[in-house]
Amino acid sequence: MKTYTAKAAEIEHQWHLIDAAGKNLGRLASEIAQLLKGKHKPMYTPHLDTGDYVVVINAAKIQVTGRKLDQKFYYRHSGYPGGFRQVSLRERLAANPAAVVEHAVRGMLPRNRLGEAMFRKLKVYAGDSHPHQAQIGQAK
Repeated sequence: MKTYTAKAAEIEHQWHLIDAAGKNLGRLASEIAQLLKGKHKPMYTPHLDTGDYVVVINAAKIQVTGRKLDQKFYYRHSGYPGGFRQVSLRERLAANPAAVVEHAVRGMLPRNRLGEAMFRKLKVYAGDSHPHQAQIGQAK
């Protein structure tokens, strides 16, 4: 038996539409990461970008379990003394719901150039309108 390896010319990228309304953040992020990586395809090859484009709508309507809205924090530091900042999930959702989904998905992708290429194929929108209607071939 020979092992099949996909060639760059053979890869076709499809478009998926995911409605995030009422879905759990972590489970949604792992589903999106699998699509971006291309692990749902039989031609998956780890060193090539075999994944698809993913459009996520209604990011403002995601669900989280427990008391994560007030107990989960996003941290950053400017590098200066006193530059530590923390923002709760509730505040981050109110300010930029798309960033919450993007942050969760980015943590599930590889930390290299291939992971960055995968992340660029993710389009997240807070509402239900998006400019990719012509590209969407199948809805999920």
